[in-house]
Amino acid sequence: MTTSRLRDWATVSELLDRIERYYDAVPRSGSRTEQVGPFTLFVSNGGWPYYARPTLDTESSFDPVAVERIRERQRELGIPEALEWVDEITPDLLAVVRQSGLSVHECPLMVLQEPMPMTEVQDVTVRILGADDHALAPAAAVAAVSFAAGGVDVCSGGVRERDARVAAMTEAELERRRDRARRGLTVSAVAEDENGPLASGSHQPVDDVTEIVGVATLPAARRRGLGAAVTAALVADAQQRGVDVIFLSAGSEAVARIYERVGFRRIATACIAELP
Repeated sequence: MTTSRLRDWATVSELLDRIERYYDAVPRSGSRTEQVGPFTLFVSNGGWPYYARPTLDTESSFDPVAVERIRERQRELGIPEALEWVDEITPDLLAVVRQSGLSVHECPLMVLQEPMPMTEVQDVTVRILGADDHALAPAAAVAAVSFAAGGVDVCSGGVRERDARVAAMTEAELERRRDRARRGLTVSAVAEDENGPLASGSHQPVDDVTEIVGVATLPAARRRGLGAAVTAALVADAQQRGVDVIFLSAGSEAVARIYERVGFRRIATACIAELP
């Protein structure tokens, strides 16, 4: 994909349409759905909580009544009051959701534009995990520790904190992760040394589109290129599966700048709304 193609609106529109259809498809493997006004509500079958999204190809308008109605249904079900959408596809929703009192996080939506070479890090092995791999639990724990710390700078939080998270993980949670790996719904990768995973991430392929999610590094191991190495391994795996649209939502502008250095380009803004 060349820069000129990305700058052409017709091509970007086509890309966004494919990503929007992916967003509608990917939660369905772990949820049931309800139609609530102009929204599709994804209700988790267990494990990860989901959200509501504007119904695919809807031409309905989004007003405060529609937003309050979907939030009321989420409260009735005892699930998070959460909405997700792409601002460029549903541009009238952002102001309405903010007016409702939800907090909106705007994430750079980025697509891989340039070939991404495999990255090597000294004394670290990067690999894709199988369904019964012993590293599945610590890989998930790496993400929990990293996202709890926030930011991208080196700080406290390392192997000890990761292992404490593993000890608290239930067998049911781990089996859900194994099941998704067996079914090819989630593909995970780690960067590890003799002490186990230091960085991890996943991608979730649906046909020829996939999203890279949850790339994280233990805070004490940051600034070593581990996240880039994990991302490169996930990209390589996706391409081997025949995927031709690889995208992600960066958690901040600082994170987006990191991904820009390895070939991703921003094409839109993914909005995530939740209670403050």
